[in-house]
Amino acid sequence: MSDLEFFLFLVPPILAVLIILNLFKRKHKFQNLPPGDMGWPFLGETIGYLRPYSVTTIGDFMQDHISRYGKIFKSNLFGEPTIVSADAGLNRYILQNEGRLFECNYPRSIGGILGKWSMLVQVGQMHRDMRMISLNFLSNARLRNQLLSEVEKHTVLVLGSWKQDSVVCAQDEAKKFTFNFMAEHIMSLQPGNPETEKLKKEYITFMKGVVSAPLNFPGTAYRKALQSRSTILGFIERKMEERRNEMNGNENDLLGWVLKNSNLSKEQILDLLLSLLFAGHETSSVAIALSIFFLESCPAAVQQLTEEHLEISRAKKQSGETELNWDDYKKMEFTQCVINETLRLGNVVRFLHRKAVKDVRYKGIIV
Repeated sequence: MSDLEFFLFLVPPILAVLIILNLFKRKHKFQNLPPGDMGWPFLGETIGYLRPYSVTTIGDFMQDHISRYGKIFKSNLFGEPTIVSADAGLNRYILQNEGRLFECNYPRSIGGILGKWSMLVQVGQMHRDMRMISLNFLSNARLRNQLLSEVEKHTVLVLGSWKQDSVVCAQDEAKKFTFNFMAEHIMSLQPGNPETEKLKKEYITFMKGVVSAPLNFPGTAYRKALQSRSTILGFIERKMEERRNEMNGNENDLLGWVLKNSNLSKEQILDLLLSLLFAGHETSSVAIALSIFFLESCPAAVQQLTEEHLEISRAKKQSGETELNWDDYKKMEFTQCVINETLRLGNVVRFLHRKAVKDVRYKGIIV
């Protein structure tokens, strides 16, 4: 028997032993994991998890898995092994120990679309630095003197586009409002302009792939999202170059402010602006649509909400004022109650990803 034949003869049993040892180690290491089903290879249970469901339910996927495995179960989502928790106690424990036992961590498929420098993906000092940059831009003076008037302007534009006796989709109109507001707030883009509409089209494609099955093949939502991400970043980069070539930089939007007041690299600025466009647009538009959905079933709240705003309107007419100001905003106490109740009844964020920095025991299982 030649050396090659002898080697080929030994390969199968060696591989078999290695596989058995690997399975034994995995079983020993993860023997205290919660019950569950890892689903198909790579995809796991992602497709079932992403099926649409009513806002008043937790969805068929969660209901089925909770009934079978309990409120804490293992799965494979977005191409990675995951422990899913619908247990309020564990969720509270995770959030209370963030930065010590747990840290923000999104699957590689989502991180690949948002970008490695996205504020939603970063942890530790870099996350704090980017968050501080955003908060410094949103100072109290800017909120009072600029952002409130911008919100009113975009609200009037959307309401003015509705035709008499027409039917509108609350979710679509909420997304139109929040996108136009964020686009102007971040890059001074005006609603209705061709470049704004082109960016909006790319952004819609981008959003469809952020939370999708991580299949990077031609024609898939994930592949299209990656392509749209590249187009959006190219658009932002051109805006950056235009600002750098201007004699007097515009600090009225986030792009101009970051260019002048931060030491971030080009790649960091690109990912920061894209992540803020994503975060600000998605959460706000969902909250607006949900508030309309819940108000429809509560006429008393609609009446009280209407009375509060009519009272503010009458007071402004008497004083000769037209635009909303900070004092008007502070008077909207019941409006704030509606917002709080909306966020209590319907979560604007479908899930939060957190990673245990070390094994954590909770009620006899390892997280």
